[in-house]
Amino acid sequence: MKTRLAPLTLASLLAAGVALTPMSAAAGGVRVCTLPGSPTAALDMSVAREVLRTAGIAASFNRRGVDDDGGDDGISAAELKQSLERDCDMIAGFPRSAIADASNARMGFSQGYLRSSYVSVTLRDAHAPSTGKETIAATYSSPSQLIAAQATNARFDLENTSEKTIDALATGRAQRAIVWYPSVVAYRRAHPGQPFRIAATASPYSDWQLAFAFGPDRDALRQRIDAALSRLNANGRIAALTRGWNLPENIAQAANTPSRGRFLDGAVASAGHSRTGVLLAGGASATGGFIKVSASDESGVPSFDNAQAQHGKKLYGDACAKCHGDQLEGNTAPALSGESFAPEGKSHITVGGIFQYMSNNMPADRPGKMTAQEYEDLMAFLLYSNGYDASKSKLTADVATSSKAPLVAGPRK
Repeated sequence: MKTRLAPLTLASLLAAGVALTPMSAAAGGVRVCTLPGSPTAALDMSVAREVLRTAGIAASFNRRGVDDDGGDDGISAAELKQSLERDCDMIAGFPRSAIADASNARMGFSQGYLRSSYVSVTLRDAHAPSTGKETIAATYSSPSQLIAAQATNARFDLENTSEKTIDALATGRAQRAIVWYPSVVAYRRAHPGQPFRIAATASPYSDWQLAFAFGPDRDALRQRIDAALSRLNANGRIAALTRGWNLPENIAQAANTPSRGRFLDGAVASAGHSRTGVLLAGGASATGGFIKVSASDESGVPSFDNAQAQHGKKLYGDACAKCHGDQLEGNTAPALSGESFAPEGKSHITVGGIFQYMSNNMPADRPGKMTAQEYEDLMAFLLYSNGYDASKSKLTADVATSSKAPLVAGPRK
């Protein structure tokens, strides 16, 4: 029988200086992993060591990282689950947002210890192109893709890593880069003296935070980590460790970044459950409350037939699910269904914009290499998964490209 202390009780014991018996999940202590290639890897390790020391938890650090197979094809929910079962008791530096937090992987999450945003980066003395399209560098299979896609009169330079994305700007291959701000910090430390100008981005995909992630049977461990984080936040130690990684104040204000420890919708970010409204590929709403829409109404959304949607579902499973989630819920890339992707009454992206971006830049490992029919069928599946009904008319690339209709998510009845 395991005795579990409530978070408040545990926090009170720590605040009073009561020593807690070191906790060990294995002979070498709690096994801690990081995410391969993360620009905050050094920060994540420093925070993890301080948190574990404060919590009185013995630990060993897995230098291999989560699913570190040397590839750049993203990490699926299944691979995260496998790592948590085989190599890790907790993952340091796990990125979370209200849009894509891997909650369907049945993971638990701590409080956040670094909150930051995707930013727009230009060279300090650069001038906007007077004619033609601006070239924007973004990173494959990351939120920067969809943030960049909102730009008008732009072409895209898609790179495999955030470092290469910034390097595209530094070497003149792009006039602008969209990256997570800590990537800029890491790049500047490796390349001192780079004259960058940083600006906020206005997008639902901008706001992310770092937290510790746990498997479904590690709730007692999560409670102890949360208690240690609360103590370190109160005494200023987290602020000291993360100094230099936080957004500059003027950019944070411009981005209207919520206060530390909250999601975009204001929910407290400590319990480890998703706040995202997700419409599953099978058609059932995870949270309900969306407004039903139809391809046959006056929304301007183009028609598609059922055969296209079914073929698109198979294509999605083969080419897209690894990064965007088996149920379009988001994983290492943003969610592609539900209110966070297509909010009712305030959609920020059109059907034509989605189709053009997808057909030019997806899948991330072979952008633009699918056939026109495959992209048509994938778009039909995205429409179907966001609540639109099939009709007898096929969706064509020309019709999808020219559609100016905003996408509004709603479950089929």
